[in-house]
Amino acid sequence: MRPAATIIHASSALTSQGWQRDVELEIGADGAIARIGPQLGRADHRAALLLPAPLNLHSHAFQRAMAGLTEARGPDAGDSFWTWRRLMFRFLQQLSPDDVQAIAAQVYMEMLEAGFGAVAEFHYLHHDLGGAPYSDLAEMSGRIVAGADQAGIGLTLLPVLYQYGGCDRRALQGGQARFGSDVDQFLRLHQGASRALGTAPADYRIGIAPHSLRAVAPEALRAIVAAAGDGPIHMHLAEQVAEVDEVLAHLGARPAEWLLANHDIGPRWCLIHCTQMTEGETRALAATGAVAGLCPLTEASLGDGIFNGKTYLGAQGRFGFGSDSNIQISLFEEAKALENSQRLASRARAVLANDNKSTGRVLFDGAVAGGAQAGGRGRGALEAGAPADLILLDEDNAYLCNRQGDMALDTLIFGGGGQSCITDVFSAGRHMVRGGRHIHRDTIEAAYKRCLRKLRTDL
Repeated sequence: MRPAATIIHASSALTSQGWQRDVELEIGADGAIARIGPQLGRADHRAALLLPAPLNLHSHAFQRAMAGLTEARGPDAGDSFWTWRRLMFRFLQQLSPDDVQAIAAQVYMEMLEAGFGAVAEFHYLHHDLGGAPYSDLAEMSGRIVAGADQAGIGLTLLPVLYQYGGCDRRALQGGQARFGSDVDQFLRLHQGASRALGTAPADYRIGIAPHSLRAVAPEALRAIVAAAGDGPIHMHLAEQVAEVDEVLAHLGARPAEWLLANHDIGPRWCLIHCTQMTEGETRALAATGAVAGLCPLTEASLGDGIFNGKTYLGAQGRFGFGSDSNIQISLFEEAKALENSQRLASRARAVLANDNKSTGRVLFDGAVAGGAQAGGRGRGALEAGAPADLILLDEDNAYLCNRQGDMALDTLIFGGGGQSCITDVFSAGRHMVRGGRHIHRDTIEAAYKRCLRKLRTDL
């Protein structure tokens, strides 16, 4: 049971009003921030630096278990996203519901230790081997919820509609068949996933995720958006050159161009990757108020390309970070990778900084606001009424020593040791990381290792 109130004193805190000194934050019994202001009395916890913990806006949890299995060159002339994808389909043919839950708990534990307070799980592994539905259509969704609850992380569950193997509506093959649903089955699955959240923590949310314009027919996309209520809508968009070419050939327009012309894209939407957009498409997406869901570490691993960050942020576009394939789970490394990609593309430095904020501040503010919006989790800021998603950091180390304000964020992101400065992480008031270590690490890691030992690695 959480105590009636938890008091944190911070020497410095990044609040909704900017940097403040000698702050007292009170977490209410409901897991929300009850009050933030000057220090008044006793404290249960102290921190040199207090930050809001962003939401990780894009995760495929099961892919954590295949990290390191796809780095040897295969028989094809050149490895690519598409060859990696075939290996991924083969890997998931062996995963059971127990495996998925064990992997998810491990992933979400690692996210909390990395400073993420919540996650949006883009969940498409729905069915049994060969694509046969489980007796409970939402069996795998329930396992994601259970893994998140075990780890104590906030969750926005995004069941995925995945119909076809491409724009030509070819049937799903091999492991890909475990994703497939028609619209009616998906809506029933979504209802079951909603029921799975019935006993979950009160801060858990549900949305929908039409996988992509390659995998979802236009009429199906319209149908599930209409049935989605007011929850978040996430979708892969314009990730690969071959994807752009396929959509252009079948729908008569590039992916971003088609989506913006055919749907009322707005703040409920989070478009993932967007690494293959023109300058005009980039500005048009920014103007909608939607969130660009960026996963720079995975995008580099898969050879997706470089997001047009300078143009997008220059047009006041909203963004956040996800760990996608979960080959490395690091809030600060995702942020650094985005900026470094812009530097490589433009041969300049501090590309995403502006006249008022340093590079690190721009990246961190974007992660907080964009992640919260994408997950349906308020504004994400340290302010009364917001979920108490918090990172407590120590500055008595070789990284943060004597660094204040925006310079502290720059150091966390670009100094190479940011995660080692994290002492505690709260998710909606749940105190899950203490002394830099998840409170259930031993139990969760043991189950994950048992899972790994029995999985095949000969992809």
